[in-house]
Amino acid sequence: MSQQEDELAGTEQPFVSHLMELRDRLIRALLAVVVAFGLLCIWPGTSGLFDLLAKPLVAHLPQGGSLIATNVLSPFLVPLKVTLLAAFLLALPVVLYQVWAFVAPGLYAHEKRLVMPLVVSSTLLFFAGVAFCYFFVFGKVFTFIQSFAPKSIAATPDVEAYLGFVMNMFIAFGAAFEVPVVVVVLARMGIVTVAQLKQFRGYFIVLAFVIAAVITPPDIVSQLALAIPMCLLYEVGLWAAGAFGRFTRAPDDEAEEGNGKPAS
Repeated sequence: MSQQEDELAGTEQPFVSHLMELRDRLIRALLAVVVAFGLLCIWPGTSGLFDLLAKPLVAHLPQGGSLIATNVLSPFLVPLKVTLLAAFLLALPVVLYQVWAFVAPGLYAHEKRLVMPLVVSSTLLFFAGVAFCYFFVFGKVFTFIQSFAPKSIAATPDVEAYLGFVMNMFIAFGAAFEVPVVVVVLARMGIVTVAQLKQFRGYFIVLAFVIAAVITPPDIVSQLALAIPMCLLYEVGLWAAGAFGRFTRAPDDEAEEGNGKPAS
């Protein structure tokens, strides 16, 4: 047997075991989504979930107004899509735990102290952005739209178009609320320093208003509702970046700092 064959001996089994563990993690995550989907189908049901999603719009339609379906299958497929998306969000903690359990054994202790809080905080921030959009922004946006609608136009939005609008807004606000996580990651990876991020504060405020003007409807309320939280969350990210930098510092960095050497 050659020396190269000796070096490769025994490497196949660990690789296969990793693949098997990945398969098991994916199956558990999928089962969590399936179970959540089944529970949501039982209560409140696909129709009940879509009615809840459409409630902010229907509340601002003229008396007796409702959504319409221009496609034959839309009354069935659209509520089903809404239920599936809700099931994924409901099972997201289990899905993220499976991801964490798969990658955690390969991380150092100080890296684990960084990753787990980031996973939890990013999930909570995304949910906060979606909730803020649903409970506050939608009402303001639909009020603005209806206030400009001529009386000769009967507002009967299509269900598929409404679902697309809602998903775009949820993703936009959920992603915008991830600003603190992005700031922490950039600072912890050494791409920029906290001092440089503080100097960038003025540019970020302008960038936040530009982003809000692009991805939100053309009314000042929804633009401010996105830009102002982004600016506030940027300040939260600056504070968290300093705290995480001390909490997740590697032991060798702490030793170097104790000896009077600058930490990396």
